[in-house]
Formats: sequence, structure tokens, C-alpha cells
Amino acid sequence: MSDHLWFKARAFGWGWTPVSLEGWIVLFAFFALVLVGTGAFIYELRAGANVRTANLLFLGWIGLLVGLVIVICWLTGERPRWRWGE
Repeated sequence: MSDHLWFKARAFGWGWTPVSLEGWIVLFAFFALVLVGTGAFIYELRAGANVRTANLLFLGWIGLLVGLVIVICWLTGERPRWRWGE
């Protein structure tokens, strides 16, 4: 792993915070894709799609995005650990 971190471990709790341009791009892309999925979900519901199927697809989409963000943070950031503050 290079010395250039995209994400640093959070000061409180467990997780990451973006600290480079690449990290911020990943974060904004995540939110943009969540909005795209939400728009598609609402469109499908208004078009008369099966609610159960639409819900499962939406939850699968969100799960995939969250998983990708976690993998990217893990590969390009510090290793997180639970912190109470330092």
C-alpha cells in the first residue's frame, strides 16, 4: 500500500473519513449512485412494479454500493479500530 491515503480512520467510533481528492470523489460517487437508485426505485413504484421486487432490488443496490465503499476504504485507507477519542 502506498503512503497516499484516500481515507483516514475516524477520531471517534469505527470507520473512515475522506482525506484526499480521490476519497471525496468516491464519497460523492457513492451518494450520486444512491440517488440514481432511489430515483429508479420511485419510478418503478409509480409505474406499477411489484413492491416486494422493487424493495429487494433497491436493498440489493444499496448493499452493493455500501460493500464497494467499504472495500475501497479498506484498500486505500488506514485500518479502522474503535476509538473513544485521542
